[in-house]
Amino acid sequence: RGAATEVPEPSSQASLAVLSKVELRVSCRHLLDRDTLNKSDPCVLLLMQSQGQWMEVDRSEVIKSNLNPVFAKIFTVDYYFEEVQKLRFEVYDSHGHAGVGTHDDDFLGGMECTVGQIVAQKRVTKPLFLKYGKFAGKSTITVTSEEISGNNGYVELAFRAKKLDDKDLFSKSDPFLEIYRIDDDRSEQLVYRTEVVKNNLSPIWEPFKVSLNSLCSCEEKRRLRCVVWDYDSRGKHDFIGEFFTTFEEMQKAMGENKVGVGTWGPASGSLPPPSATSRACSWRHLPASPMAVYSFLDYIMGGCQIHFTVAIDFTASNGDPRNSCSLHYINPYQPNEYLKALVAVGEICQDYDSDKKFSALGFGARIPPKYEVSHDFAINFNPDNDECEGIQGVVESYQSCLPKIQLYGPTNVAPIISKVARVAADEERTKEASVPDGVVTDMADTREAIVRASYLPMSIIIVGVGNADFTDMQILDGDDGILRSPKGEPVLRDIVQFVPFREFKNVS
Repeated sequence: RGAATEVPEPSSQASLAVLSKVELRVSCRHLLDRDTLNKSDPCVLLLMQSQGQWMEVDRSEVIKSNLNPVFAKIFTVDYYFEEVQKLRFEVYDSHGHAGVGTHDDDFLGGMECTVGQIVAQKRVTKPLFLKYGKFAGKSTITVTSEEISGNNGYVELAFRAKKLDDKDLFSKSDPFLEIYRIDDDRSEQLVYRTEVVKNNLSPIWEPFKVSLNSLCSCEEKRRLRCVVWDYDSRGKHDFIGEFFTTFEEMQKAMGENKVGVGTWGPASGSLPPPSATSRACSWRHLPASPMAVYSFLDYIMGGCQIHFTVAIDFTASNGDPRNSCSLHYINPYQPNEYLKALVAVGEICQDYDSDKKFSALGFGARIPPKYEVSHDFAINFNPDNDECEGIQGVVESYQSCLPKIQLYGPTNVAPIISKVARVAADEERTKEASVPDGVVTDMADTREAIVRASYLPMSIIIVGVGNADFTDMQILDGDDGILRSPKGEPVLRDIVQFVPFREFKNVS
């Protein structure tokens, strides 16, 4: 079967709270032709990195003689926001003698990315590479993603057709059916490809399940294009006919105990002969939940971006950076804890920021040229543009600024929070991460700033570096009760997460 894909049953609400599942669909363009007589027979392997090793998790069907394949296989992966989940897609020309990916098969190219990059962009197109970083000609691979929220229900469909046109000379047609969802930009997304029914003009295809989100983006009026082909082993399938429908029409036909009737229409400028009629389909569906519960991933895949700002504590309590005991000591052989914390948080957030430019601020230091104390300075010393190029740019600015400043105090984070809050109010989308080392000395102002910020689209991650007493940080986190301003006003949302780095620095 060309699309022998197991679709998971909807899981319980309890497990959905901690886990999202994402469907990945793959297509390729301009693959290398490794066959002498026919075109390549491509297959895709999906690998995931685990403890530094690439492990195969799934593979697609083999599509015969096609250099521009659209695979029907849906790869389902678990999504964890807080992890860098590395994926590798490998494309092979399958020779069918043994398992795909063996030495008998020709490697057509590979591509690496993260789950975060795919869900943030929804559609990722990248070139395929051969060994040693060589481009695989003009070959590209496209991966599109959709979340299985568990709240949209599953649909079970069964299709059949009658009196199909006979495209074969010495036998009857070998029909298979493809269903395409028509998206808002008029592009088409392959939803499902049935198995081939050999030598049959009135085929009954196997029933299959698909999520309502995959079928029609949970929009019952969204148009679907259903196409029937006569299978050809060389990949040159003959068009038999097509019809358009919607899930709403399917439901209506089912409710009236009628069989849906698809009317064949033109394709490639020609009409099929009058004898080509479709009695497709009998439709059955499992109940779909009418209530939409939006997850974090729904927002990300809906286009929400995270703007990442890092704020670094340069107070004297960190110790002299020239001393190896200092939390800011620049060790030429390994990163200090500030750098470890910065990279750990930044590598996650960077996948969700399209321009990869990150604001980097410092507080609690005397800065040049007058060496006055500042609690919200740009660590690249450019007050007009505090953004750095990527996480590596932040690292370089941090290392460059340390010799030029004097660690001082106090630990005053309210100005930083207020500064980023102004950006959030202006831009409407911000993610802000602070990295202080110790005790906050302006608790009243900080609580007030957090309450004000809770009305804006921003969140605060406080990473406690070192072995200081972090009691005040845990109060700001609000896990032990609702955080309030000095006047007693509660936060609108719980926007602060405190993490003591010492408890996690040895975790993989």
